[in-house]
Amino acid sequence: MSDLISVAVIGKSSEKLADALGLAPAPLEEADLALFIVSAIDGIVRADIDSWAIARELYIPSIVVISETDTAELDFDDMTAIASKMLDPVATRYLVLHADDGSPTALIDLISLNILDYSDGTLTISESDQEHKDLIGEYVSEYLERIEEAGDDGFLQGLLFPALPWIWKSRLGLDQIQELIEEIPTIR
Repeated sequence: MSDLISVAVIGKSSEKLADALGLAPAPLEEADLALFIVSAIDGIVRADIDSWAIARELYIPSIVVISETDTAELDFDDMTAIASKMLDPVATRYLVLHADDGSPTALIDLISLNILDYSDGTLTISESDQEHKDLIGEYVSEYLERIEEAGDDGFLQGLLFPALPWIWKSRLGLDQIQELIEEIPTIR
């Protein structure tokens, strides 16, 4: 379905993400969806903030894609906090899990409570253990509050801004970005 909608890809490594998703990026003003890449190394640049303002004026559904957390000192949580201050408050449906060496290797889905493991470059899904479930309760509540505030169609209306991690090497987050792209109707 993503080939039937126009997607703007904005930020560092935009060509790399577009290629990984099989997209031909569109100009922002013509887009049905915008992907804003926020680098954990470089942060959010003025041009991207200006593009964000245009997307908000046009009510273009937008996803904040947090990249380079595998090579930066800042992690996904740090960058979502920064994006929430510099752009608009973001909603995080997934939390990032790290390997013993600190590298991001998996996601935990706050709705299904499944662990989405990308440690070997492919997706393996397993049920989270009780310890994870106990630790994420507050995050689940926060995410559900965001959904309730924005409404069930808040994302499609350009009012709810999902934040997703993206690690190019392991493909972590790529499937979740694609799922959100597929939520965009082909005729708006």
